[in-house]
Amino acid sequence: MSGRAHAGTNAPTPRRVAPFLRRPVAADDGDAIETSHTSGGGAARGGADLERDPLVVAWEVTRACGYRCRHCRADARPRPLPGQLDAQEGGRLVDDLARFRGTILVLTGGDPMLRPDLEDLAARATDRGLRVALTPSATGRVRPARLAALRAAGVGQMAISLDGPDPETHDAMRGVRGSFARTLRIAADVRAAGFPLQVNSTLTRAGAGALDAMAERVAATGAAMWSVFFLVPTGRAQRADMLDAAGHEEALRRLVTMRSGLPMRLKVTAAPAVRRVEAELAFEGVVPPAPAPLPVNDGRGFMFVSHDGRVSPSGFLPLEAGNVRDASAVDLYRGAPLFRALRDPARLRGRCGRCRWRAVCGGSRARAYALTGDPLAEEPTCPHRPEEDAACST
Repeated sequence: MSGRAHAGTNAPTPRRVAPFLRRPVAADDGDAIETSHTSGGGAARGGADLERDPLVVAWEVTRACGYRCRHCRADARPRPLPGQLDAQEGGRLVDDLARFRGTILVLTGGDPMLRPDLEDLAARATDRGLRVALTPSATGRVRPARLAALRAAGVGQMAISLDGPDPETHDAMRGVRGSFARTLRIAADVRAAGFPLQVNSTLTRAGAGALDAMAERVAATGAAMWSVFFLVPTGRAQRADMLDAAGHEEALRRLVTMRSGLPMRLKVTAAPAVRRVEAELAFEGVVPPAPAPLPVNDGRGFMFVSHDGRVSPSGFLPLEAGNVRDASAVDLYRGAPLFRALRDPARLRGRCGRCRWRAVCGGSRARAYALTGDPLAEEPTCPHRPEEDAACST
């Protein structure tokens, strides 16, 4: 995506060239819908090669949505915006994405249920060998009959958003009174339709103290997966709502320690430092050792296609590598300079560039960009100091 799109304007968004790609970098500069990856590309777990094949492609099939969520990265509006990929263009995109191996295609938005050809797109993707997941908004459009049609079309998983353990908290985040009760009803309908349910929750400064209550609420939905998104200040999301460095670390440690006691799988999104925290807590004996995760990050194992065809490393990192209207999304993922730079740990700057965990973690590239304007900068919300690693090794 090119910059922070203003959904209310009819003018096309100009393509933004990432300035960090125009200057030399010194040598010392330094998932269910689940993602994980290896350091710096190469063969990943299960034979995946994240230099060639992302684990997940998220396609924003529309930016239209009736909600006004205060943290919406898309700044969604009630009606589709000019330039949205039409049915033919969407079909060509699906055919192109089918060149990837082992990729999950997430049909998202906005509210994808507003797309009249949604079932056709899902069926086409399934026929082409893609695994398909869907993230609908909690509206009256999510009814048993529509869920059955999507199931028949090949959608294999459904993810819904729940951002608070009670109506007051959730409805305030979503901007729609009654959305909490509707979300719980939809969760039950999704499970009744035979879908594995994923619950997505955005973690903010205000909600960090309610992680235990949230875990209980999510468990009560019968979810197979809980994905906790650490807020990135882009779109309507505000920096003031984001956890600071100490808050990130505390929340990550709490999530890692609670993981083994949960009846569902737990995934952390937009906070790759969780891999360092997991290793540290295992070394301390707080949690049992776990297999090394695949180091998925923005542009490494993940790709985003906007409603109008712009290809970005993720929905939270709105830099454009190209557009599917005049380039192959597969070729952009594999060869665009933006993606190649983000997959190279040697390109990271500041503390991230000096950190021993840079190939495993790498820091949130989306958050680095949101806070500094440079997607290769150190992540400001990470408290880890590489010099402490050096001191421990002497």
